[in-house]
Amino acid sequence: MIKRFTATALAFAFYISAFAQDTPDAAIVQKIRKEGLENSKAMDIAFNLTDVNGPRLSNSPGLKRAQEWAVKQLTEWGLKNAHLEEWGTFGKGWQIDKYYAATTLPYYHAIIASPKAWTPGTNGPIKSDVILIKADSVADLAKYKGKLAGKIVMLDQGNPLQSGLKPDFVRYADTTLTKMAEAKPQAAGDRQRSGNGNNMMAQMMKLREIRAAISTMLTEEKVGLILTYARGGQGTLFTSNGASYALDAKPVSPELEVSAEDYLHILRLLRAGKPVEIEADVKTSFYDQDPKGYNVIAEIPGTDKKLKDEVVIIGGHFDSWHAATGATDNAAGSTVMMEAMRILKAIDFKPKRTIRIALWSSEEQGLFGSRNYVLKHFGDPKTMALTPDQKKVSAYYNLDNGTGKIRGIYLQGNVAAGPIFQSWLAPFNDLGATTITASNTGGTDHQAFDAVGIPGFQFIQDPMDYNTRTHHSNQDTYDRLIEDDLKQAATIIASFVYNTSQREAQIPRKELPAAQPARP
Repeated sequence: MIKRFTATALAFAFYISAFAQDTPDAAIVQKIRKEGLENSKAMDIAFNLTDVNGPRLSNSPGLKRAQEWAVKQLTEWGLKNAHLEEWGTFGKGWQIDKYYAATTLPYYHAIIASPKAWTPGTNGPIKSDVILIKADSVADLAKYKGKLAGKIVMLDQGNPLQSGLKPDFVRYADTTLTKMAEAKPQAAGDRQRSGNGNNMMAQMMKLREIRAAISTMLTEEKVGLILTYARGGQGTLFTSNGASYALDAKPVSPELEVSAEDYLHILRLLRAGKPVEIEADVKTSFYDQDPKGYNVIAEIPGTDKKLKDEVVIIGGHFDSWHAATGATDNAAGSTVMMEAMRILKAIDFKPKRTIRIALWSSEEQGLFGSRNYVLKHFGDPKTMALTPDQKKVSAYYNLDNGTGKIRGIYLQGNVAAGPIFQSWLAPFNDLGATTITASNTGGTDHQAFDAVGIPGFQFIQDPMDYNTRTHHSNQDTYDRLIEDDLKQAATIIASFVYNTSQREAQIPRKELPAAQPARP
């Protein structure tokens, strides 16, 4: 009876202690809210990242301009050790210097399109009848040999457009957030496999073989320009790369991704036997003088003798695609993280733990900036050989799902962190941030930290028009940013950072992941 009472008393005391250390300081929260919601510089930051510096494709002049600006801005706010940190070799940079294309027959019409990343230009203006290539097998290509030099060509492909039955612009419904909150932790590697997986893989391999053969033939034939069908609709096109950025990449042909409406217009005419003539002038530049990749790093140094060597890291990827200015993907996340650091400096916060911001490069090509940073500083997920500094990171917080306001946070299965974060969200419930989900989310830089056992988190954000209109598209511009949402997100993250830096203990950790050897 005495032992039971003692154990119960100790458990209760531990609960009270834990609750006390995770209850946000109301005065500090109010300071953060006032600075973040009333004196925000978020839209000015976003303006500089997008309208002023332009597209930030990996290793492009635009990315380098933006990185240099960020280092300067963070330094002016009083952050320490702001610098560009090399993470390894990326490859060639690339940018569009000029683009123009239009049909001239059967009548003049300017074409909505974008050169594919890392493809060459047309070496001056060209004008040509459009040749439609129909090929269901590699053997079908023989009939085109010797006939394509200098020509503008397109493939006989394209999906019929459907009128949108769903709204482009959405926020999470309460019912959706409730389902997220009720989710159970996901088992690692738990994937649903379809019964026809082998058949689908065979079809994909056949399609890849044909596409590779077509690409090789068109380059050998020295075609003037390739038109390809871009995913999207209503004037929106989602862009991609059309060639390798490797320093020793093989030559490819000039290529335009054409908006669905314009591509299908041309395709219908050609299928009906009507001649189509196009004029175009595309100029692109490659940059290989410095093939290294860099991240932007800066800090607010810790002040506690025991804890100053520990670190709280926040970040988001700084690079973008090239058809617009990468506003929601991911100037929004980078803006919020920079603004969070500005808020903490503006209230003259002296953290116990060091607070570090990292703005990653080359996320779009495979999380290269964050993965190589983690590999250099914290450990290798392939072997799980970890450095001493791995134990010094309390948490990493990431933002990379568009302009939508924060509705909560993904725990990545780290259920022990749930009650802590619930307490930290409580002062912002009135701003719509309420949801804690045990679910995982992927596709961005928190995964690099999670892979080596560092608590890495991504926030839940309202979808807005991210997946329908802006993600990797020619519509991803400053105008798509929602000012109040960016203010809200920066304010909440600044508070999370404050609480993490001051907490007596680090954020709880999951069981260390197993080594993930490279696939053969």
